[in-house]
Amino acid sequence: MGARGSRNPLDDVSLAIIEQLQEDGRRSYAAIGKVVGLSEAAVRQRVQRLVESGVMQIVAAVSDPLQLGFARAAMLGVRVSGPTGPVADALAELDEVIYVVVTAGSIDIVAEVVARSDADLLTISDNIRRIPGVLSTETFVYLETRKETYNWGVRPPPEPSPDPAT
Repeated sequence: MGARGSRNPLDDVSLAIIEQLQEDGRRSYAAIGKVVGLSEAAVRQRVQRLVESGVMQIVAAVSDPLQLGFARAAMLGVRVSGPTGPVADALAELDEVIYVVVTAGSIDIVAEVVARSDADLLTISDNIRRIPGVLSTETFVYLETRKETYNWGVRPPPEPSPDPAT
């Protein structure tokens, strides 16, 4: 989704469109328009702007890698020497890496990977450790997924805390 910064908050209509698509990514623009009070064309334009601005990605099928022949899914914590950007970019180029996030704390980057076997996971880990700037990795193998949702984006943001200095 890209780098985070200060962005203008979305209006209620855009949030409602996102919510409708998160409930059913195949819902028609006409059906969404009836719920949010816009024409089909206006919904289509809003969705296009949301995609172009990076607020959301186009609807995609989310699959279970284990049911598609991948034996392992894992999260790798990567510690970096120097700037994180080049390492994060190199990780993002690897086909086996499906998610890359620059973090704060003792781990600099988190990368999610899918592998066809334990041997494949070992090869992926070795390839990641060869990336210039990588100091070390820590692998967290997924044993069971208990929750995975994509509807968190429509919750209203928390109210700002009152400034104790005023």
